This record gives sequence, structure tokens and C-alpha cells, in this order.
Amino acid sequence: MAREYVISSGGITLANAAVTLVFINPKAGPGPSIEIMRCWCGQSANATSAQQRVQLVTQVTSFPTVVSFTPNKTKLGDPVSVITGATTGAAGTCGINASAEGGGTKTIIWEDAFNVLNGWLWMPQESERIVLRAGESSGFGFHFPVAAGTLTNWAFGLVYREIG
Repeated sequence: MAREYVISSGGITLANAAVTLVFINPKAGPGPSIEIMRCWCGQSANATSAQQRVQLVTQVTSFPTVVSFTPNKTKLGDPVSVITGATTGAAGTCGINASAEGGGTKTIIWEDAFNVLNGWLWMPQESERIVLRAGESSGFGFHFPVAAGTLTNWAFGLVYREIG
């Protein structure tokens, strides 16, 4: 059975710039693939209606500088994830709330916009899920391509599965 993990946070203040909310990079060598199953975000700072753009991207070196985050298991009996928390975005790591985006090219896979009062949820059909194989040179980013109008009290995350 595939193992599933969550990278999420709440009450976050974002930089006043384009920002990667979550970045995950599969292992460099042999190991499981990473299947992105769900992404979400919302804010609770105010009740002012505003539109926000969002992108799901792959990014090659150099990666964003993020806050280290250790993925949480969704099934308590599962082992810890092969992905560990780190600030560099390097292979086999993940993090949240980038303070710098890095110079690597972002390739947009999915692009959307949402009203911040409603939040945003991406929950693809199984055939539409994004899969990153171990050993590939790209990581996956959940990204705001423009600064949010409200910077405080953001909640966001993603669920991924280790397969293979």
C-alpha cells in the first residue's frame, strides 16, 4: 500500500512578493516516486474580497529557500517519509513559505485564480495527478506568482503519496 503524507501550516505571514508556499523534491537516487494528490490554501486575516493567482510548477536548480518542514504521516503505523525537512529545496527534502525563489526555471503545470474569501483546493482525478520520479532534476512547487494582497494568517498545504 502506498504511504501518504501531509505538508501543511497555518497562521503564516507571506513575503510581499511572489512566493512558493510548499516545495517538495524527490530523492536523487533510487527511491519512491512522489505523487501529488491535493493542494489547498486560504487566509483568515480579513473579510475583504480579492483575487489571488496560484500555480503548480516544477523547478530546476536553483531551488527556493524555504522553512524546513517535516512531513506528517496520515496513517500512524506507516514509516516516516523518505522526504525530510530542509531549507535548500535539495533532492529528498521539502519546506514551506519561501523567503527567496532561487534562479531555477519554473515550468507551470497548472494555473488558476481564486477569491481569498473562499480559499483554493486542487484535488485532481487520479489520472491527472502530478508524479515526480526519484532521480529527476525537478522539484514541485505550490506557488503564488504575485504577492498576496493580504500577507498574514495564511493556511496551506499538500498531500502526497510515495509510490513504487
